[in-house]
Amino acid sequence: MSTILRFPSPFEVETPAGCEGWEAMYPAYMRFSQARRDSEESRLWFYNGMHFPEPISPFDVITAEAFYVAIGEMNARFFCIPPALGVDFRVLNGYVYISGIPVTDPQKIQERVELFQRRAGHYYENWASIYEDWKQRVVREIQTLEGIPFPELPEIEPEELVFAHRGIGTSMTILESYNRVIEALFRIAQIHCEIVMIGFAAYLTFYDFCKRFFPEIPDQQVILMVSGIDVSMMRPDQELRALARRAVELGIADAFVEGRSWREVFAELQQHDNGRAWLQEWNQRGDPWFWINAGDGLQHQFRAWRDDPSPIFAVLIEYVRRVRRGESIERDTSSVREERERITAEYRALLPTDTDRQAFDQLLALVRQVYYAIEDHKFWVDHWFMSQWWNKLRELGTLFVEHGFFRAVDDIFYLHWTEVYQALTDLLLAWSIGTEAFGPRHWPAAIEHRKMLLAKLRAFNPPPALGVVPEQIADPAIVMLWGITPERLRAWITREKSNILRGFAASPGVVEGPARVIFDVAELQTVQDGEILVCSVTEPSWAPVFARVRGIVTDIGGVMSHAAIVAREYGVPAVLGTGIATKRIRTGQQLRVDGNEGTVTIFE
Repeated sequence: MSTILRFPSPFEVETPAGCEGWEAMYPAYMRFSQARRDSEESRLWFYNGMHFPEPISPFDVITAEAFYVAIGEMNARFFCIPPALGVDFRVLNGYVYISGIPVTDPQKIQERVELFQRRAGHYYENWASIYEDWKQRVVREIQTLEGIPFPELPEIEPEELVFAHRGIGTSMTILESYNRVIEALFRIAQIHCEIVMIGFAAYLTFYDFCKRFFPEIPDQQVILMVSGIDVSMMRPDQELRALARRAVELGIADAFVEGRSWREVFAELQQHDNGRAWLQEWNQRGDPWFWINAGDGLQHQFRAWRDDPSPIFAVLIEYVRRVRRGESIERDTSSVREERERITAEYRALLPTDTDRQAFDQLLALVRQVYYAIEDHKFWVDHWFMSQWWNKLRELGTLFVEHGFFRAVDDIFYLHWTEVYQALTDLLLAWSIGTEAFGPRHWPAAIEHRKMLLAKLRAFNPPPALGVVPEQIADPAIVMLWGITPERLRAWITREKSNILRGFAASPGVVEGPARVIFDVAELQTVQDGEILVCSVTEPSWAPVFARVRGIVTDIGGVMSHAAIVAREYGVPAVLGTGIATKRIRTGQQLRVDGNEGTVTIFE
């Protein structure tokens, strides 16, 4: 009988010193509990550092709630993906852990196959028109969100409200607006997952086809056949490069000096005509393309470039410097596409019959369309919509500050969204009759305590996984996006002390260079030319930084993760899903990254 491999039980993980009581920040249903212990200990849970790289504040956990409801509904009840029902989640010491829910009954799987083929097949047959309509729906959601009002509470209601004969005052407008903002997130999560979940399933179908005909084909060869794409997530970096060229053309390149902040540079540019012209172009190009945040969009602290371009400003300065030297700063896509066509032609020629080649062509054409959308969608929802959504909540935060409930606008994010309903009812009740609200005497101190807890929880080192290693993982998203497979999990749990780390060969090539280990988005500014970026996970919004680094190594991520896709498009060798890179590697250590074999060698 095979030995059951286990990570620590979630009930064995200790609370960090000084963080006692962290549980009160989150609803009971999203915490591990003794009432469900038998079930929770018998499953695998892995740390979702890809989407939630930092301890999650009480409000931000709504994004896990909304998106995991959407993933579950799309998987289990909408498209009926045969082996996968979606993901469950828990919060432990402030960190989000998720668990895939499989379908284990073969008869049920077969029933779902028939439903999936009919439903997803309709989408695949009409993908181009559906995806174009999908983008238009997202833009309409953003426009609607922008129009949601949070007016000030007046001393006396204006007469136009009275004479409108509606009997509806400002308090109702604010309450309705908050409801609309919350509903907007749950709705956009559904729209988001409508495209993504069957996208992974389409890729897996092509992958299985290739493995059936070419059992020895490396995973990377399959992936390279669908590379060489030009998606919306690349557009912000293209606009940044265009602005670098414009700075040189306008004769203002001297303002872009290494070490200067964006605020210093922008203040200087505001003083003369060409500088103001460049700033106007920054704003024009930035709407919508700089509505891209430095994280994955699901935590409020990662601000859009339009609000704070600090994480990428050093790269803009570097682009300006290269243009002045006469260097090209264009991304080379031709070599990626040439390699794609070469590999595709070689494998196609090996197929035994015309029927097989026709099936190959049809699957490849579909997956290239779908693969495009898997990465392209991120800009529209995770970045543009989510950046605007967090800012809309800041408008409500401003109202709370004006009435003494909070000390800072972003304090709203230290209440769970259901607690905001309580605070809002308290505020509106006190305003309506002119009495003292409870909130100003309660929330400032409670928020400071929660900030202290989250700051201390940042020092906690979350285990990469909890619970039992399963024999198989059938969910295509968990395998392709997060890179969680039984083989990877066994490697994490049985790792030996070695100078070689193993992960997914996510982007080809072999390079050597010094490591730059970062744990925070703010540290992106420290990345130097020619270094190898080592982090828990990268974001596609870090694409400008990819122009500086020689290689990429991450703790988490699969072959279809956003980090893998962007690394391949930029031609940067990458090894993802090592599980322990940020724990084993120190900044300055020499590394060899082999993106062909999936190994990272540490030269002590």
